[in-house]
Amino acid sequence: MSSEWSRYTLDVAPVSILDGDRGTNYPSQDEFLSAGHCLFLNTGNVTTGGFDFSNCAFISEEKDNVLRKGKLVRGDIVLTTRGTVGNVGLFNERIPFDHVRINSGMVILRPEQEALSSYFLYLFLRSDLFNEQSNSLRSGSAQPQLPIRDLKCVEITVPPIKDQNKICSFLGALDDRIALLRETNTTLEAIAQALFKSWFVDFDPVRAKQEGREPEGMDADTAALFPDSFEESELGLVPKGWNKVPFTDTVQVIGGGTPKTSVPEYWNGDIPWFSVVDAPTTTDVFVIDTQKHITEQGLNNSSTKLLAKGTTIISARGTVGRLALVGRQMAMNQSCYGLRGKADDAYFTYFSTYRLVESLKQRSHGSVFDTITMETMKGVFVIYPDKVVVQAFETLLQPVMERLQKNLEQAQTLATLRDTLLPRLISGQLRLPDADALSKQVVND
Repeated sequence: MSSEWSRYTLDVAPVSILDGDRGTNYPSQDEFLSAGHCLFLNTGNVTTGGFDFSNCAFISEEKDNVLRKGKLVRGDIVLTTRGTVGNVGLFNERIPFDHVRINSGMVILRPEQEALSSYFLYLFLRSDLFNEQSNSLRSGSAQPQLPIRDLKCVEITVPPIKDQNKICSFLGALDDRIALLRETNTTLEAIAQALFKSWFVDFDPVRAKQEGREPEGMDADTAALFPDSFEESELGLVPKGWNKVPFTDTVQVIGGGTPKTSVPEYWNGDIPWFSVVDAPTTTDVFVIDTQKHITEQGLNNSSTKLLAKGTTIISARGTVGRLALVGRQMAMNQSCYGLRGKADDAYFTYFSTYRLVESLKQRSHGSVFDTITMETMKGVFVIYPDKVVVQAFETLLQPVMERLQKNLEQAQTLATLRDTLLPRLISGQLRLPDADALSKQVVND
């Protein structure tokens, strides 16, 4: 580490730590809006991956004007300090809100930009360098907390601003590449969803043939696989010859299991072992690795089974309805089901299950935890096409899904590289030329 690098605690570092408003000024429940002038962040909006605006609350301009503290300016960093401690988001120009305030359970860190880059501080707060220190400072057993007085004791190593900018540029480029891959996957997943909906929900090819038109986006051979008329059913008009059947008639249902945790020889092997914590985001679709792994001995001495690539996993107990498409052979625990399409399909079963999740969740039962059972799945019905149509869907979708999985694998490789380099770069243990060489080697491999 260069002698120009300085080590501070956060109470003397070039950064201000700011709290939100409290007491009588704090908005009451009836003052929160589903849309409005000012976004009012809650801890659920700050995740391990940054901000998540899927479930937002707002306050009016009038209420915003009476609050005295906790309003963000561009370049501010939000850190959660209660409950789930250590999630962090950067309020930069990409955030699509001009007026944002924080609620309880988080703080604002506002660096002095001429001495400490916002992005450099953001990277530090995402790193193990911060997590290792903050873990030892947290208090509270039922609800962990990191009070501001303890947060100020965290130490940070700060290089000159020119070195900060170089490090930020390097790591930011990795983040940008990861973000681009994930954005591409969002588009690819939307394309796959749209195709499934067109063929098997809206029945667009059948409607086109009924009206004497050529179905859009398919060749003549594929179009010939679809009927040209509808017939009445208990579920309304359905393509002629397609059958209303229980969901379980379309899939092979596979159970899971857990090797004995008291036998060390069953664990830390080469076989990924899926539980609900490993479920991917909707747009990632695939699970390609898991937090825990088992050995072949653990596989053979438990009720878990080896799932083939292309199996759909659905969580069936506790947090029900989380989905994953198996991207490599793996096992799973007993809180999940594996689903293999009886038409020797992968993608049709995954997207069909995706469409059924809400119905399955509504039919789940349990005194403490919701549970999806075999009876639950037998009670849900689907309109099942001819198998040749399912296979045509698989063939058409295969390049899209293969690209999606490849992008996911590359994004995870880059994320692992970033997380490995991050603490070493921002602590001065690794020089940028060495990090750049390592990055090129990993990407080329």
